Amino acid sequence: MDDLRIRAAVPEDLDAVLAFWKVAAEGTSISDDRSGVERLVARDPEALILAERGGEFAGTVIAGFDGWRCHLYRLAVHPDHRRRGVGSALLAAAEERFVRLGGRRGDAMVLDRNELAHHTWHAAGYTPEPQWSRWVKPLGEAPSAG
Repeated sequence: MDDLRIRAAVPEDLDAVLAFWKVAAEGTSISDDRSGVERLVARDPEALILAERGGEFAGTVIAGFDGWRCHLYRLAVHPDHRRRGVGSALLAAAEERFVRLGGRRGDAMVLDRNELAHHTWHAAGYTPEPQWSRWVKPLGEAPSAG
């Protein structure tokens, strides 16, 4: 793993990151577009963490901190680089960032159907909290009558 480089994304990376997520991430998000990722990097330049190996992206994680809570999103490792420590290195970098910022606990958004991710998160020391559910409302749309 000596050739693995961990760094924050820069604006020039964003198109490549979006293309990477189409290959390596499970599913897509409403924020998976250029303007969404640009806003993330502009607001918090250290939040989008990249892993590179041999000059190519091997993985990503978003380590967002709102001043109170530490949120992890988009942990994605390219299929050719899985089971080689990339995810662990990204999570270690994210957790170090959170500690530097004063964070006390990290939480992760993990799809229920993504069994591979469940194993990864569990191995990293994360556990699901079944008493919580994610409640979502798309913004900018009129609520449906119903």
